[in-house]
Amino acid sequence: QVQLVESGGGLVQAGGSLRLSCAASGRTFNSYVMGWFRQAPGKEREFVAAITWSDGITYYANAVKDRFTVSRDNAKNTVYLQMLRLKTEDTAVYYCAAGPFASVQAMGRSWRYDYWGQGTQVTVSS
Repeated sequence: QVQLVESGGGLVQAGGSLRLSCAASGRTFNSYVMGWFRQAPGKEREFVAAITWSDGITYYANAVKDRFTVSRDNAKNTVYLQMLRLKTEDTAVYYCAAGPFASVQAMGRSWRYDYWGQGTQVTVSS
């Protein structure tokens, strides 16, 4: 059974930083892409960043590409999202997801992901 467990969320002031973690288990993810999505209250879920498990190819949403960094530790089966210079508009529940890699462009499409974590709340105060 595949499990994705996020951690590291919390309350931070604008301009601060957080690092989210996603611990993955239950299958081999070598051919998979690991993605981060977020959903703010009253808004649709949106893509944030993704990384391929095997090659470390990354892909970012324009809104975060100069502030967030996605990485993975294959030995720990864990994916990270380092978030710098946080803004109030980054407030959301952040979800980790896993799905088979198809193309770089497809990494940003939520329907490409088969497995999802429960989410972790990130709140950025002004």
